[in-house]
Amino acid sequence: MSARRLLSINNYYYRRGGAEVVFLEHNRIFQDAGWQVAPFSMQHPHNLQTPWQEYFVEEIEVERSYRTAEKVLRAARVIYSREARDKLRRLIDKFKPRIAHAHNIYHHISPSVLGVLNDAGIPAVMTVHDLKLACPSYKMLLHDQICERCKGGRIYNVALHRCVKNSVSISALVMIETLVHRTLGLYKDTLDRLIVPSRFYIEKLVEWGWPRDRFIHVPNFVDVKNLSIDREIGEPFVFAGRLSAEKGVEILLHAAALARLPLLIAGDGPQAEGLHVLADRLGTNVRFHGKLGKNELTSLIRSARAVVLPSLWYENAPMGLLEAYALGRPVIASRIGGLPELIREGETGATVPPGDIESLAATMTRFAAAPKVQLAEMGARGRAWVEDEFSEASYLARISNLYASLPGK
Repeated sequence: MSARRLLSINNYYYRRGGAEVVFLEHNRIFQDAGWQVAPFSMQHPHNLQTPWQEYFVEEIEVERSYRTAEKVLRAARVIYSREARDKLRRLIDKFKPRIAHAHNIYHHISPSVLGVLNDAGIPAVMTVHDLKLACPSYKMLLHDQICERCKGGRIYNVALHRCVKNSVSISALVMIETLVHRTLGLYKDTLDRLIVPSRFYIEKLVEWGWPRDRFIHVPNFVDVKNLSIDREIGEPFVFAGRLSAEKGVEILLHAAALARLPLLIAGDGPQAEGLHVLADRLGTNVRFHGKLGKNELTSLIRSARAVVLPSLWYENAPMGLLEAYALGRPVIASRIGGLPELIREGETGATVPPGDIESLAATMTRFAAAPKVQLAEMGARGRAWVEDEFSEASYLARISNLYASLPGK
């Protein structure tokens, strides 16, 4: 078993969202540091190429329509995947990792793999990207409102209120999944440490019954080498992210219309069509760019006056905020979840109450009236903060120290 062999586990092996960006960038920086890294993921047509893909599990999507027999089989795999367990055993035999690092594994790979790691004596850590360890639906959000009804083990609420996709069947499946995982201790009894990017998530998980000593705070990171500040502050406000209810884009459209300010939106998601209709009805000065590639998105953010994150849910530590800082742009964000930890009020940006259209509009108006040199100074302070606290080197050192502290079992 090599001291520098990392088994890296995540449902998807392509840049699908923030968790996948962290997963893939984590793999890259450890490879650059001399580690051998073997990914373990689900098969998917968008996956990157890897010599380890023969061990990946069959693709499964919870919300996809399947025939009745397939639904039963796939429901069982969502809860406990024997395929993932068996294929991981084969990969471990071949690769012989020193340590395993999991990211998002629920619904697809399933925590069946954590028991395999435990049985093999491989130390296992997991990065907490959302609140799944407490909330069965992972968002603590119901009908655009914060919801903590499942606290204290009352997980029947996820089915009662159709918390997942507004579907009785999918929500019931997720309830059963949570019950089985908790009964078998598939997370609590197998993971050595839980890595959490925001202090808020640590406090929330402790509040829901997790022991504090299982957690370690390690902020997310940005590779600033290829992100330079090479354009002066622009005019439009920018939102970049998933177009879904919890992101608060409806609130942003209302605020931009109220303030009569230009807005650029990059991203796609289930609300995309409805947001176009709302923007037309409000007369918002907005341009929708759809989902952009990395270079196009970087260029869009560089054109911004400020980046806006109007979230309605308990955000963790979004990469988009750190990338805005790295590009020298101030950030306006909701005062919720882990977001306030990443805003130095009046220095790198501003926070507003979540869902408050008038407050967001007033703050955007204030930024629109501020001299560009003042906003550039805020962006520069954000950039300096990223270089100091959220750098690739800092992340590598913190995680390497954690790995070194975990002896083989």
